[in-house]
Amino acid sequence: MPIPPPIHGRGAQSAKVPQRFGLAVREVDGDWLDAREAIDGSAPKLRTTVTEERPRTIISRNRSPDIPFDRSINAYRGCEHGCVYCYARPTHAFHDLSPGLDFETKLFAKPDAANLLRTELGKRGYTPAPIAMGTSTDPYQPIEARYRLTRQVLEVCLETRHPVTITTKSARVVRDLDLLAELARLNLTAVSISVTSLDPRLSGLLEPRASSPAKRLDALEQLAAAGVPAHVSVAPVIPSITDEFIERILEEAAARGVKTASWIMLRLPHEVAPLMREWLEVHYPDRAAKVMAIVQAMRGGQDYDSRFFERMKPKGVWADVFRTRFRIACQKLGLNREPPRLDCGQFVAPRSNGQLRLL
Repeated sequence: MPIPPPIHGRGAQSAKVPQRFGLAVREVDGDWLDAREAIDGSAPKLRTTVTEERPRTIISRNRSPDIPFDRSINAYRGCEHGCVYCYARPTHAFHDLSPGLDFETKLFAKPDAANLLRTELGKRGYTPAPIAMGTSTDPYQPIEARYRLTRQVLEVCLETRHPVTITTKSARVVRDLDLLAELARLNLTAVSISVTSLDPRLSGLLEPRASSPAKRLDALEQLAAAGVPAHVSVAPVIPSITDEFIERILEEAAARGVKTASWIMLRLPHEVAPLMREWLEVHYPDRAAKVMAIVQAMRGGQDYDSRFFERMKPKGVWADVFRTRFRIACQKLGLNREPPRLDCGQFVAPRSNGQLRLL
């Protein structure tokens, strides 16, 4: 079968829907709309759409024993960054949508996020613990410039003195540096920025609408200079594609004042595995088989191991090599410091009318 031409500006290379839920298969039927490119020389553009939804709650709870937080907020669903490797892509299948192109073109926003948070924090008996943002979809993806939902949530956290953490791969995070610096002064926040490679061309293929590597490093520097605990995550490490950048990413981050670092091996749950295979065949057909062979060598011969405590810890010779490289580099650069423990003792619950409780 011939390799299809790449879809420029997007990470996924198809809009296939998953079959594990019995969804109808999508096929090009060859009508005149499908043949538009041959008629007028231009392919139909993939445009991003945003659907507003009105959930009744905004804090998601989890009991996963291998995750260091028990609550999170995702003000958006789907992510325009289009990172082909994103482990959250399968969530779009719950909407009968494709974890591929639909995940990065058909987005959902929750305009009432801040008000819902205020209501939940004001409930009698609420016990504060750090809220994680960016656990499924990026809180600073492009539509944040329009909706500003992440900023609104941070404003509520600052008002109520509630701890919050952020994970992103966008330099847009520095637009909220005023709030983040004040939260950091009160020991209420920490920010992690993922850097996958230092090659802008490669990053443009892997994560086409995320900030460039240089901008992410600049954002880390600005955060650190403002006193915000800035963490660099070398994630994901893709064997034979991005692993060459491990040491250099850490060096660049340390030079910008970053004190802590981590790494995550490529994870391929559910529909992410075939999407990654498709991406490799389009962009790196010469090493596609090698990449997947190494991935499987670290996952017990499978594309992925979903068991708790196993999914985050690849095993085998290859995993040991990456783990050792990372550890040695961190030791040399002084990046093995303990991350800050955020303060949960300052919390002041709001009233439902938006006023803070004084007593």
